[in-house]
Amino acid sequence: MLDLTYEAPTAKVIQGAKDDWELVIGLEVHAQVASQAKLFSGASTQFGAEPNSNVAFVDAGMPGMLPVINNGCVALAVKTGLGLKAAINLQSAFDRKNYFYPDLPQGYQISQLYHPIVGEGEVLVDMGPGVARLVRIERIHLEQDAGKSIHDMDPNNSFVDLNRTGVALMEIVSRPDIRGPEEAAAYILKLRQIMRYLGTCNGDMQNGNLRADVNVSVCRPGDYERYQETGDFGHLGTRCEIKNMNSTRFIQQAIEVEARRQIAIIEDGGKVVQETRLFDVEKGETRSMRSKEEAHDYRYFPDPDLLPLEIEQDWVDEIAATLPELPDEKKARFVTEYGMTEYDAGVLTAEVENAAFFEEVAKASGDGKASANWVINELFGRLKKDDRDIADSPMGAQQLGTIVALIKRGDISGKIAKDLFEIVYSEGGDPAAIVEDRGMKQVTDTGAIETSVDEVIAANPDQVQKAQANPKLAGWFVGQVMKATGGKANPKAVNEIVAQKLGL
Repeated sequence: MLDLTYEAPTAKVIQGAKDDWELVIGLEVHAQVASQAKLFSGASTQFGAEPNSNVAFVDAGMPGMLPVINNGCVALAVKTGLGLKAAINLQSAFDRKNYFYPDLPQGYQISQLYHPIVGEGEVLVDMGPGVARLVRIERIHLEQDAGKSIHDMDPNNSFVDLNRTGVALMEIVSRPDIRGPEEAAAYILKLRQIMRYLGTCNGDMQNGNLRADVNVSVCRPGDYERYQETGDFGHLGTRCEIKNMNSTRFIQQAIEVEARRQIAIIEDGGKVVQETRLFDVEKGETRSMRSKEEAHDYRYFPDPDLLPLEIEQDWVDEIAATLPELPDEKKARFVTEYGMTEYDAGVLTAEVENAAFFEEVAKASGDGKASANWVINELFGRLKKDDRDIADSPMGAQQLGTIVALIKRGDISGKIAKDLFEIVYSEGGDPAAIVEDRGMKQVTDTGAIETSVDEVIAANPDQVQKAQANPKLAGWFVGQVMKATGGKANPKAVNEIVAQKLGL
């Protein structure tokens, strides 16, 4: 395991006109279940399909149509709960949340209020090398998504696309444990990372597959500690919810803006009204969307078309047995097994595809630490420059592993390896064959190297005297020999022979 220091949440302090204030943040993260079919119908969940083409009768709210639970969605919710070290409830139930939206044809949303499928869990949020903070999960419940209203296609009309209607969502509700914008962003990214490792949500925020409602309030220093002692939420101030955020950068901005808005209201003698707000990215402000409804406003009641959901512990155990190695475990193993730094392990395990690619490179090269350096510094750097990700890499793991192996065997030098990397990245091919065909193999014949050193020394008597007076200048001879051999001479052998010839 990594040597982590678990820090108690440290609030970001914001200076108001009169007092200091602390932030309190809770997140409701909506993660689209990675299922090809919807929660209660067999309609496709394909993104980008023609509007209203992925709609079953039950999704459209047609009379007499009955929902049928998708067992695969239930399994993925259970898997997510297990990955978040949460309690799995063997008995849960679905409720109807009643409200009207044009893109909600049933007139209600099927959700879980009273008996969610997943109970309390936790997430360790990385806040820097060796430092993590614990954010508690209150629950995870399954619910169906609404459709989408489109207002920018016609100046006089709005349109409704029901393709998303009925898509399965996991709503992951945190405790108010998050104390600053950066921690909120780190928490969402950690959730995304875990779910991508589990394969339960692809985490694509740009396409709306992962979005968050952000609850923000401010309190005076010391009030949060009183809440922890008493459990009284009144110490945390009145919260406002910022709806449908799908960018960690904008989430951070919205938290900061909303906190300052609330502070200004309180310090002017007013009261913060609990409500739902939207963040205007262009104006950099939050604006009121609607008053914050309470549960009774939605007239929740058990869905009469769905029986209570009962699952067996043996089934949960079977799912638990299929859990992959999760990010924290993989990161700790990389540090121990490959001898790399915690930072490098964090970079390589940030995305599940990157971690898998690295392990293929390490297997092909036989040198995990050197492979990490080449993957992070050379490959990731080049991919970033070309605006590509690992899935689009023109260089495969086997090819990069072969380059690292060639260095390890002494067939090529580090300099030649960089030239070889460019050739393989741009043109493809087998690195070992390219080295042979293009005469790139490193010169290890000490006799040939010695001849080159003698020639450089003989041509530069003044430089010899300087190097003998100041051994640090011997590097000049090494550089000249490497230049004369086209960078193919073994650098270690060159250094040894130069030192010997100069009597250093």
